[in-house]
Amino acid sequence: MTKVPFPAVLVGLAAAWMTSAGPSIAQGDEKIITAHGYNEYDELKYGPDAQNLDYVNPDAPEGGEISISAIGTFDSMNPYATGIGNWGALSTIGFEDIMQTTDDEIGSYYCVLCETIEYPESRDWVIFNLRDDVTFSDGTPMTAEDIKFTLDLLLEQGTPSYRAGVGEMIDTVEVLDPHRIKFTFAADYPRKGLITQFGSLSPFSKKWYEETGARLDESRLEISPGTGEYMLDSLDAGRQIIYKRNPDYWGRDHWFMKGRGNYDSIRVEYFGDTSAAFEAFKAGVYTFRAENSSLNWATLYDFPAVQKGWVKKEELPDGNLPNASGFVFNMRGDKFADRNVRLALGRMFNFTWTNDNLQYGLFQQRESFWENERLKATGLPEGDELAILEEFREQLPPEIFTEPAVLPHESGDRPLDRRNLRAALGLMAEAGYTPGADGLLRDAEGKTLDVELLEDTQSFDRILLPYVENLKALGVNITYNRVDPAQYQTRRQANDFDMRFDGYSVGLVEGSGLEQKFGCEDKDDIFNAAGYCNPVVDTLAKRLLEVETYDEMSALVRAIDRIMRYDYFIVPTWMLQENWVAYYDMYEYPENLPEFGLGYLDYWWIDEEKAAALRSAGALR
Repeated sequence: MTKVPFPAVLVGLAAAWMTSAGPSIAQGDEKIITAHGYNEYDELKYGPDAQNLDYVNPDAPEGGEISISAIGTFDSMNPYATGIGNWGALSTIGFEDIMQTTDDEIGSYYCVLCETIEYPESRDWVIFNLRDDVTFSDGTPMTAEDIKFTLDLLLEQGTPSYRAGVGEMIDTVEVLDPHRIKFTFAADYPRKGLITQFGSLSPFSKKWYEETGARLDESRLEISPGTGEYMLDSLDAGRQIIYKRNPDYWGRDHWFMKGRGNYDSIRVEYFGDTSAAFEAFKAGVYTFRAENSSLNWATLYDFPAVQKGWVKKEELPDGNLPNASGFVFNMRGDKFADRNVRLALGRMFNFTWTNDNLQYGLFQQRESFWENERLKATGLPEGDELAILEEFREQLPPEIFTEPAVLPHESGDRPLDRRNLRAALGLMAEAGYTPGADGLLRDAEGKTLDVELLEDTQSFDRILLPYVENLKALGVNITYNRVDPAQYQTRRQANDFDMRFDGYSVGLVEGSGLEQKFGCEDKDDIFNAAGYCNPVVDTLAKRLLEVETYDEMSALVRAIDRIMRYDYFIVPTWMLQENWVAYYDMYEYPENLPEFGLGYLDYWWIDEEKAAALRSAGALR
């Protein structure tokens, strides 16, 4: 599973008692549920006696190394200190959550560091009955005191949005005994998502932090001990990181971990740019490449290692929601306050020409923030979605009710689509801009529209520069500024940009995490790329914490999708719903890859005979 730097703020509603790990008992007039897992809206797929996940090979051989690449540099191994330093790739790999999700379900969480959970039907509290055999990578036993310490540390030194959001959820945290911890939730806070919120904590070692005096909000090259299968082996600052399997990993025989974590080591090689990284892959410096360049994928995989059969190239299915990516407007100032300006600049991006001529027709045009039939707004609002929107009719533009959900504009087969140029000029005129003698648009005060497009990836120039030229043709005084990755990261964290190519991660289950990404209170947060704020979206996002069924959640998400598409704070571009991978032909994967995961760092493995043959042939360095 992919780890994220912070415990996710997720949704939750109990159906877990349908597959409980033990009998429910009465406490007063309220039933207490004991379970091995928890699902937001449905039954758990895996029962308490499961032997392994369906999509892994429980008999996969262990050993060998997988090596991947990263671009740029790093000067910290502490990903919890956002805004401070550039943290190294996979630096959360040594941490694991109390409860964990699977790649073949929506909304299921299973006890890993716990044996069971207990909670009342009201979900006013939850007890985690922790395993007594879990140890940190330094051999120290993990106890309930470590869990409490972790939450206290996050609330003291974590990101402001985490402290504000999670701090108001909790009333008390009680260590009941060394392996039992109880979270009692704030009386006035909706119960949706609270069990999974705190089940998503990744414990830190209280002993290590107290002995070292380290802080969570500092840059450092040392990783605190975690309970996960991998631990830091060595690093060459800014150049290479190697993680090794913990030989004393506590969970080696846990049913949830069987067939996973099959490599002895995971190596990350850093390169100054994407071209250098690709050349290194061709030479066998690293062995697995998740490709994201259509140019590379379509034209450059004919090098000798491919021709000799050393490197395998595959397109594997991806059932995850694609990121809601595109050209993000920085909405924190006045420059893009007028929607017509945003629509006009969006009109100048030509997806059709870009895809056909620069991306080899490999992509589809993105329409929705949630590109999935379960959650995507389509046509005119109807049913439950319409009923939700009707409550806010006075606060919403009439087009929300009378026009289909906003779709990307259509473009022609020439770089500059004249029809869209005329439409964009009309939109700019409505915003008060007229062309001057020099061709630049000026407002009523004679000021030009000065825009900087910020980027850090050289290989992206060929995709972005035609868009820049189209914006110049419109009359925008635009500057394309490609900076080094470290500077880009610094400016991104400081929200110091006009436009940049970025996006939002979205999920098939949405909850209070939606406010962190799209909420007014978090408009300056790093996770809200555009600084987007709409009070109606805020209200609907809070309602996600109160719904009882997946259908109710879906209706709310569709309403939010419709409003955000109308607000047009990101120019939608392209999406890819498959994985492009190339690797030296020594890796194997299960035949039944799950819908929501690729798992090459998780449940793939190495065929040692193939690896030996590649080494003998001189394919690897």
